[in-house]
Formats: sequence, structure tokens, C-alpha cells
Amino acid sequence: MIFCSLYSGSSGNSIFVSEKDSKILIDAGMPGKKIDEALKAIGQNPEELDGIFITHEHSDHIKGVGILSRKYNIPIYANDKTWSAMEGSIGKVKEHNIKIMDRRSTVNIGALSVKSFIIPHDAIAPVGYTIDSNDKRVSIATDFGVFTEEIFSNIKDSHSILLECNHDVSMLKFGPYPYNLKRRILSEVGHLSNDDCGRALVDLVNHGLGKNVILGHLSKTNNHPDLALQTVLNVIEENGIRQGEDIRISMASREKPSGYVEI
Repeated sequence: MIFCSLYSGSSGNSIFVSEKDSKILIDAGMPGKKIDEALKAIGQNPEELDGIFITHEHSDHIKGVGILSRKYNIPIYANDKTWSAMEGSIGKVKEHNIKIMDRRSTVNIGALSVKSFIIPHDAIAPVGYTIDSNDKRVSIATDFGVFTEEIFSNIKDSHSILLECNHDVSMLKFGPYPYNLKRRILSEVGHLSNDDCGRALVDLVNHGLGKNVILGHLSKTNNHPDLALQTVLNVIEENGIRQGEDIRISMASREKPSGYVEI
């Protein structure tokens, strides 16, 4: 099973997952050409994609989905409210490639079983995804403001996770964003801070999480990769969890494929 973040951050997001001949993307929030380039950089052919699963309708998650679907005849999976919210932004898609799923549901794509779960974010009906194949599991949980029991219960047994680590609270509070936007990011339907990401990882590791964690969706304005990683490491080490032994934490890049894991 292959798990790789192609792009992750406020500029755009896309994650590649495959098992044998089954290949999918979670989100396509960069221009189609950029996603093409990223897939080819990790030795994958975009023509072989079996589906694109959408977490929510914000532009940094859907920017390239329409062009990829049209160019390669790829089905797009989203719940009905998300589809209604995004269809005006992605251009015309062939009817047979419109795949409506429930907000909590499971779709089988060849060797992959893709399960959606609800996350708290200020989109119309946002979800995260867990992907299973035999006894292997990977999860994507980004764009949420508080680490809920539903998120925890869905991702806790994963071998690899891409987890929200969006902002440093002090950088956000004293940064250039307007007050209303700061309130939105800090709310329960906003984004997870570095400190809260660390606390979430403590809970996950204490309940049997696999070793690979990729910190993602970092804010360009209110975070820095070194700061995010060190903050998370401080939290887990204060709780007796050792980087490199109990857990392996890496950073998802905003600009290129990263966090490539084979399970």
C-alpha cells in the first residue's frame, strides 16, 4: 500500500493512495497540470486513477478536480451537499463520473475500501477519509478545529496518518489576518493548532497508532515547518513518547510530493 502527500497546505491539497492496481486521490486542490507533475514524480500515471474523493468544497481542495476528471475520465466522489456546493466551481463533468456518497459511508475501489467520517469545519458537509486494504489502514484528517471522538475512533488504528497541524496560536493572534478570520481559524470549525495536534497524537499513540505520522495543512502565514514539528515533539516528549522509536513524524510539503510511505 502506498500513501503520499502530493501537496499539503493552504495553497492546495492532494493525497495519493494505492494498493496493487487500485489508485485514488483524496482531493485535488492544485491545478491539474501540477497534480499530473506530482504523480509522475513518484512514478505514477494519472491515467490510471480510479477515483478522486473530495473532503469539502473549499478551493484548496477542488481546484484541479474538474480538469482531471475531464482529461482522464475519472469518477469524483463526494456527498450530496459538498457536490452541490462545488459543482459550479469545477466545470462540467460527465454524468457517469458524478458519484454521490453519504457523509458517513464506505466505497470499495478495487483493493481499497474508502470510508468517510464527519469532521468539524466551516464547510457545508466536510469529511475525512480512512482507507483500508486487507490489514493496512491509512487516514487523512485535516481541516478541523477540534479533535473529536469521531475523528479519533476512525483514525486511531491507522498505520499512517496525514494530520492537521495548521497554525501557531501566537503567530495567528499577532499576525496580519483580520479579527474575524482569526476567530474563525481558532474556532471549533476552524483549524487545529500545533499544540492541539501534539495532544491529539498523544491520545492516538496511547491507543495503538502505527508509527508514521505526516503533519500537514500548515498555514503559510501563521506557521513554519520547523516550529510546527518542534512544538509537536515537545508535547509528545513531555508525555513519554519518543520520536523515531514510538512514532515517526515527518512534514508534508506545500510544494512537492512528500511523506511517501509504503506499508
